[in-house]
Amino acid sequence: MRLGYMARETLRNLRRNLTLTLASILTVAVSLSLLGIALLLQRGVSNATDRWQDGVEFIVFLEPEITVNQLGLVQDEIERSAAIESYRYVDQEESYREFNEDFFPENPEITQLVTPEIIPPSYRIIPRQLSAEAIEIVASGFETKPGVKKVVRATDEIQKIEKATDVIRWIVLGSGAILLGTGLLLILNTIRMAIFARRREIEVMKLVGASNSFILVPFMLEGTFQGLVGAALGTASVYGANRAFEEWLSSENVLNILQSFAVGSGEVWGIGALLFLVGALVGSVGSAIAAYRFLDV
Repeated sequence: MRLGYMARETLRNLRRNLTLTLASILTVAVSLSLLGIALLLQRGVSNATDRWQDGVEFIVFLEPEITVNQLGLVQDEIERSAAIESYRYVDQEESYREFNEDFFPENPEITQLVTPEIIPPSYRIIPRQLSAEAIEIVASGFETKPGVKKVVRATDEIQKIEKATDVIRWIVLGSGAILLGTGLLLILNTIRMAIFARRREIEVMKLVGASNSFILVPFMLEGTFQGLVGAALGTASVYGANRAFEEWLSSENVLNILQSFAVGSGEVWGIGALLFLVGALVGSVGSAIAAYRFLDV
């Protein structure tokens, strides 16, 4: 009977303050969406950095349909160059395995669209001198070779993208934090209005011996419900944004280096779990503050 009472009272409070409840839920949803997108950016940059952690300073991507003669010329150039410390050739089959293992391990519907024939082979090269100037000189020498599709420098591209994403991430995090604070205040105000509307009933309950926890729990459940629904909407928007990003990455015009920023579904659901935790915390804290302030009067 006690659980039934709490459920009925929670639903009753939600219906009574429907407009404020919807405002609180939407504010929490938007703020948690921004938080989730910031975490996606951070995870994507981390994934891209991991790809270059073996010391590769630049990659020479070859055309998928490169001829044997063109491949031999590129190979000879690499072997003759005194500026190259070491290199590794990655054929289409190995590139395809990397694509499946690193980029979309939990999205078979996307990997089914990609075949080994359309993925470019590559040379992973480490120069003897690791200064930016030396890397640029060596890397630029391969850009005009027949059969070379693109030369990607890790030190250049990753640093630029990291700087850009850092700025974006902090802006998004700041906006999300402000909106999350606004959502907490809205939840607090919603609970306070619900308590005020039932102040006579609560006074009677206290007079007949009802405990503070018996009175508090329905209001805390109301706030927690608002936070959880907002978190569910925020998680759905983050998942949708990641799916749209994956579809964009699978297009032919996307640079190879950008594909290393893909975030798997498992990581997205991990971010979603964190958003649910934050949403529940914001809802319960806001409602608890409002309820305890009333009971202290």
